[in-house]
Amino acid sequence: MTGPRTSNDQDVVIVGGGLAGVAAARRLHRAGIPWRLVEAADRLGGRVATDVVDGYRLDRGFQVLNTAYPRLGTLLDLATLNLGFFTSGVLVRRGEHLHRLANPLREPVTAGRTALAGVGSLADRLRFAALATRYATASPARLLAEPEVDAERALRRAGLSDAFVEELLRPFLSGVLAERELATSSHVLAMILRSFARGRIGLPADGMAALPRAIAAPLPTSLIDLGTRVTAVAPGLVRTTGGELRCRAVLVAVDPPTAIRLLPALDPVRTHSLTTYYHCTAEPPLDEPILLLDGDRRELVANTVVPSRAAPTYAPAGRHLVATSVVGAAAQPEPLIRAELARLYGRPTADWNHLETVSIPDALPAAPPPRGRLRRPVTLGDGLYVAGDHRDSPSIQGALASGWRAAGAIIAALRRPSAQPWRPRTVTGRRP
Repeated sequence: MTGPRTSNDQDVVIVGGGLAGVAAARRLHRAGIPWRLVEAADRLGGRVATDVVDGYRLDRGFQVLNTAYPRLGTLLDLATLNLGFFTSGVLVRRGEHLHRLANPLREPVTAGRTALAGVGSLADRLRFAALATRYATASPARLLAEPEVDAERALRRAGLSDAFVEELLRPFLSGVLAERELATSSHVLAMILRSFARGRIGLPADGMAALPRAIAAPLPTSLIDLGTRVTAVAPGLVRTTGGELRCRAVLVAVDPPTAIRLLPALDPVRTHSLTTYYHCTAEPPLDEPILLLDGDRRELVANTVVPSRAAPTYAPAGRHLVATSVVGAAAQPEPLIRAELARLYGRPTADWNHLETVSIPDALPAAPPPRGRLRRPVTLGDGLYVAGDHRDSPSIQGALASGWRAAGAIIAALRRPSAQPWRPRTVTGRRP
């Protein structure tokens, strides 16, 4: 599975083994289309990865799996991941008190009267419950046909007050979208809140890296080249550090900066950054696995949570893991974050151990309006294709959906009666 090789027996070369790449490989394999996947790293998964440090599972940035993502059911049986689930809802720190907001679909009785007296008003809670219910029950086509604005304007148009937006929704969404301005498209907002309202949020027992492993499990490892960097692509040709691969179609399924380097004709894609601070402690600061938000408008910590409360395998026996997300790649001093956590959790953090700080410079692609129906073209012409969450919604679902969609476009093109039959070509085997 690891090591460069030269081959001339594939119809399709997939550049990149992240979620989009493995989803595309699964669809091509299912359709019986010869393919090969080339990945620069020594593992599959791209930005979805897990490191084990002193017995703790540290995902590459705080990530979660939403069971409502439609493409998941096509690619794997979620039961095989042994998911541990978070409490449905969030806690908000306001001064000396914690306030709870429940999922209006999962807890309809308590959602309207949930104890958020310190965050917004009863009218805010009812309006937000109505908004979440509309997002959850309307079809995606109907939601994506609505007039498109930025996320902040959409929330204001729903009649939500400044206090509700600033003290609850901005901190929550900043951790989801990796940006505080809420400049993301209202169409993306609708799809994300739809998934949160309809699904459950969980973590695989073996860490988020279990997701790409499970998706790739049915694929022959002989068709996957790890540790092989792609230096250039052209119609019918992929140059790698191990030689040249010739094919009928090339699918570039990598992060936005690498995609633009390989395909300069692509429009520039801005990306947002996130930093996650991991701490461990003997006593969990909360007795439940629930996201804690800063409603005091300090705008330093986006959210913090105890992953080991959802998935005990994230920490050794008798210990607990705390994950704290901060918007931006420039890491703040860890003592400052620890002090903020003492305030948010309402208990001392001096005896916590700092395990690691993980900065992800290109955590998510920016998705400002106009996005239209979210789906960016995956067919570039001349047998070149592109996939990734920058071609769809900035999410795990977006990455999987774009890879699946790109593979579908390739299958349709290769099976057209006018398509040229596959003829193996001479391969030099020279290092480019």
